[in-house]
Amino acid sequence: MRKSVVAIVGRPNVGKSTIFNRLVGDRISIVEDIPGVTRDRIYAQGEWLTTTFNVIDTGGIEIGDEPLLVQMREQAQVAIDEADVIIFMVNGRDGITGADEEVAKILFKSNKPVVLAVNKVDNPEMRENIYEFYSLGFGEPFPISGTHGLGLGDLLDEVVKHFPEMSTEEEEDDIIRFSLIGRPNVGKSSLVNALLGQDRVIVSDIAGTTRDAIDTPFTKDGRDFVIIDTAGMRKKGKIYESTEKYSILRALKAIERSDVVLTLIDADEGIIEQDKKIAGYAHEAGKAVVIVVNKWDTVDTDEKSMKEFEEKVRAHFQYLSYAPIVFLSAKTRKRTHTLLPKVLQASENHAKRVQTNILNEVIMDALAMNPTPTVKGQRLKIFYAAQVSVKPPTFVVFVNEPELMHFSYKRFLENRIREAFGFEGTPIKILARKRT
Repeated sequence: MRKSVVAIVGRPNVGKSTIFNRLVGDRISIVEDIPGVTRDRIYAQGEWLTTTFNVIDTGGIEIGDEPLLVQMREQAQVAIDEADVIIFMVNGRDGITGADEEVAKILFKSNKPVVLAVNKVDNPEMRENIYEFYSLGFGEPFPISGTHGLGLGDLLDEVVKHFPEMSTEEEEDDIIRFSLIGRPNVGKSSLVNALLGQDRVIVSDIAGTTRDAIDTPFTKDGRDFVIIDTAGMRKKGKIYESTEKYSILRALKAIERSDVVLTLIDADEGIIEQDKKIAGYAHEAGKAVVIVVNKWDTVDTDEKSMKEFEEKVRAHFQYLSYAPIVFLSAKTRKRTHTLLPKVLQASENHAKRVQTNILNEVIMDALAMNPTPTVKGQRLKIFYAAQVSVKPPTFVVFVNEPELMHFSYKRFLENRIREAFGFEGTPIKILARKRT
């Protein structure tokens, strides 16, 4: 089910990044008391009570013709377009400024729900000064303090009220949905056409040609699939086409609706940092993953070069050690027949359940092979294990003290489970719980 999206918007230096870090529970955004420090939109997942949502931190909106200011304003506009709800943040110490009024004009044009947050209201006496912000036209202003975490509960209660109703109907289990993610011009649309056997999607050498996520159903060898081709941004203009970072939020939306995620790498250009960042979203979402090395026709394609490139992929994507690697050329359609079997296998493993008695036999054999460690004189005891969910497969191991379960021993158990049951293409989770 798609998560709602909240964008934090305002002029520079009103505390947007501080509030962003509060909402997502981590210091992801750089926080510094200098206007314009945050220049790019940053995405993360926030949670309030039982609701999870995606949060976008933006560079401040400033009116001006300098290239950086123009880009920051355009980036904020993209965030506004993608958001379901907007938090409009102002500085309670400064009062209403001309820049605040300009931002308000932009937000009125969006026709999106806007919740007004007055930041830096650090004591009760300052609350009397927030009433002037009613004149911005967004209803009740919510006084908050990002530094001290005050007032965020009331603010989030109001934000959640404006979330659109999401469908709770489950997707049909027999349809395998897979998305293609990757930086611009790695060949996503070409691969879609190769898999469908027809030119269903526009293909161009210009990065950002695909502007919307396109769902295309098809049947192959009696199995039903849906391809979700992740897109660039919808609007035209240089700022929307020039860099790959604008496609991240739309890729996140596609990942959420997928069973399997294909991470595309350009064999000609090699692996760059952006590839690892994009693939990390699929891993963190707990989706099955297949790594696709595209444009393999442009390099030396003997077995030795393939093995060497595979070693590079494994070195760069160590957290995706479970993901199979497929080498192909979407343009020439060479080796594309090898992809769907891997997608099918990853999807089946993503939804695989194992019997509890067999699982515990594997766990006991693992304990005999490598006894549990002792920490500060206390030995970890494992009593039994059970699989509690799928997509991804999740196992609970009941122990005497969860704190004694070191990540290295958890990794050892994961490896033994993988050896016994496969699970190629899917992450698995192991949770330690105290036996009661």
